Amino acid sequence: MATASKEPPTDAPASANLSVRVEIFDQVYNLRGSDADYILKLAEYVDGKMRAVSEQTTTVDSVRLAVLAALNIADEYHLLRRRLEATSPEARQRASKLANALDEVLQDTRRTG
Repeated sequence: MATASKEPPTDAPASANLSVRVEIFDQVYNLRGSDADYILKLAEYVDGKMRAVSEQTTTVDSVRLAVLAALNIADEYHLLRRRLEATSPEARQRASKLANALDEVLQDTRRTG
């Protein structure tokens, strides 16, 4: 369960980082960032991964669970990255052509607009 304090300190500028209180695997952390909702989402994701790992193992050591959860997250990241990099050359070429066409339209609009 994660909660957030979305107000910056009263003496801080409006663009200052917010203090966000999150709970990950029954441990409370006070984090700072400019997007409290995003920080909460990340904390909930990590908490979920740790809980899933804890259900599949007999260890109660939270450091080991954190490492196993981190390995699971790293695996997901690398699989998605590999899939993204495996995009076909035709798709990359088409995306490049579309980006160039968009750049031309935007340049024409700036000249006339």
